[in-house]
Amino acid sequence: MFHKEGHKIILSSFLVALLIAFFAEYKIENHFLLKIGIQLFGLIQLVLVLQFFRNPKRVTQINPYHLIAPVDGKVVIIKKVYEKEYFKDQRIQVSIFMSPLNVHVTRYAMSGKVKFCKYHPGKYLVAWHSKSSELNERTTIVLENKVFGEVLYRQIAGALARRIVNYAKEGKKVVQGTDAGFIKFGSRVDLFLPIETNLDIKLNDVVKGGVQVIAHKT
Repeated sequence: MFHKEGHKIILSSFLVALLIAFFAEYKIENHFLLKIGIQLFGLIQLVLVLQFFRNPKRVTQINPYHLIAPVDGKVVIIKKVYEKEYFKDQRIQVSIFMSPLNVHVTRYAMSGKVKFCKYHPGKYLVAWHSKSSELNERTTIVLENKVFGEVLYRQIAGALARRIVNYAKEGKKVVQGTDAGFIKFGSRVDLFLPIETNLDIKLNDVVKGGVQVIAHKT
């Protein structure tokens, strides 16, 4: 299964691979290795696009007392910070870095109501850069429910990512684990959690979006 945000790119990549294969087959007659190499190049670019836009089915065990990982990737930051865009107070920041090889679907970490949503144009620093959360192209979304209160997550474009897709809209009621958007070609997601939140992850953990519990309330 592939994400709907990739359908046009997948079709384009398939056509490119097809054209490359036909060109090599009928225009390069006396260089067998060169012909095979060019055809392999076309096939590899198609496979890379397919794996990037894959959208594996995930079954979320909905639990109002759990926060689940919004994306696949590696936990690169866990620290107490001053969140200055929305809360303007101390929060726990959890940052998950996605390489181009990860699934790039963004999923809602909890059920609730979208309280805030804002897009910020910006730079394209590498996603693990400490300032990417403030300087890169990004979208900030705040969800609210009765258990966790308000939780902010931020989709951040990386050096390769050039488009953030966000499905959250202010006032919308959302369900934990469902599709919240997509970030194309490498990126990061930051979460800003209440200070009293109990974390179930540690630095450098590799998490699985839509299924893995990353924090809980008792």
